[in-house]
Amino acid sequence: MREINIPISNDTIRSLKVGDPVHLNGLMVTGRDAAHKWLMETFIKQNKPPQGNDLEVYAELKKLLNGAVIYHCGPVVSGLDTKAYKFVAAGPTTSIREEPYQAAVMKHFNLKGVIGKGGMGANTLKGCQETPGVYFHAIGGAASFIAQSVTRVLGVYKMEFGVPEAMWVIEVKQFPVVVTMDAHGGSLHADIEASSKAVLEDLLAKN
Repeated sequence: MREINIPISNDTIRSLKVGDPVHLNGLMVTGRDAAHKWLMETFIKQNKPPQGNDLEVYAELKKLLNGAVIYHCGPVVSGLDTKAYKFVAAGPTTSIREEPYQAAVMKHFNLKGVIGKGGMGANTLKGCQETPGVYFHAIGGAASFIAQSVTRVLGVYKMEFGVPEAMWVIEVKQFPVVVTMDAHGGSLHADIEASSKAVLEDLLAKN
């Protein structure tokens, strides 16, 4: 198991290959559909003007995400009334929903890693090669176990999106993931899809 600290250098990213098990340590930010859409429309494409304190949040995110990791996660969080936040459950969200946004978000914020489940498509894979970055697969169905890797909740942005869709800033220690898309064009998800298609076509041909 390889230990990697966030922020992550380009050299470290390029040293990772599909199949590598990794423990991540440091700060990361959660972000799902609402967050990615907001980042894309407001700051990357600039189709919508910033609202409220959006510019201040953007400035903070530019620092937090530089060389860092975004986690596709809709956490269950305790302490909402007192703001003594603690992650009770922190399982990964299916990542393919962010495919329209991910490569652009990676490039704009210099993201080195994306965490989720189920993998992503060709556009994100190209983004991993160009940024460079990797896709880390987290364990589905292990939300409580993963939450134990979250040592502190440092803050939250865009709470108006709701708790699952807000952007939580968390500190993690030995957060368990596996590289399934790398900066060299390798994608375990694409390989499995291709082999499954071949098996299916073979079965259909025999019937």
